[in-house]
Amino acid sequence: MRHSKLVLFFSLIALNCSKDESVDLIPQNAYNIELTVEQNLNNGVDILDILEVNDISSLYGIEYNGGFIFDVNNEDGSMIVATDYSQIGSVAWGDVFSLDTSTEIGSGDSNTQMIVDGNQNDNSADGGFEFGSDDYAFKIVNDLEYKDNNDWFIPSRDSMKAIFDNVHSQGFGNFNETLIYWSSTKIEYSPYVMGFNFDSWGGEAFLGSCASPNGILIARKIN
Repeated sequence: MRHSKLVLFFSLIALNCSKDESVDLIPQNAYNIELTVEQNLNNGVDILDILEVNDISSLYGIEYNGGFIFDVNNEDGSMIVATDYSQIGSVAWGDVFSLDTSTEIGSGDSNTQMIVDGNQNDNSADGGFEFGSDDYAFKIVNDLEYKDNNDWFIPSRDSMKAIFDNVHSQGFGNFNETLIYWSSTKIEYSPYVMGFNFDSWGGEAFLGSCASPNGILIARKIN
């Protein structure tokens, strides 16, 4: 009887050792079904490998590389993250001048640069207005070094909608419901802005005014 117990004991040890060895053989950057999506992501698992096993929505709202994931490209694995940057308070738009920028998700970086470039012109004529300082939203974000990154921009109108739908309305993120945020989408003299309060403006962008200071929400691309 004692001999049988010893055989069983050493068999269990051998089984456990073989299990441990099999776990050790899994590379850290290979998808592990025993870990969460966030854990796999932080282990360096490729986005496309994660999407082979999980729905794209499983990535939304995860805090990663400075912000919360709100958009994922299921063809190349690129992502866009966003975070609140309202700690500096409400800030001005900058010079007032006619400009059309894109509404599309992912266009915020080019929109932001177009607005910064436009502020370098003399905008005092043709119904425009010179702000007279670099202390305006798009210049602040264009020059920003934050959370170890320096490639931030202000999101487009459709990106703001995606941030609300995919992150904020799901209970994730750090967005301020007391503020109206700038977007980088503009039609002639009128910029789109958006609030994240569910009971008032939440989830729908609307045309605002360049004359009113608003909060800043920032985004960056991860390729």
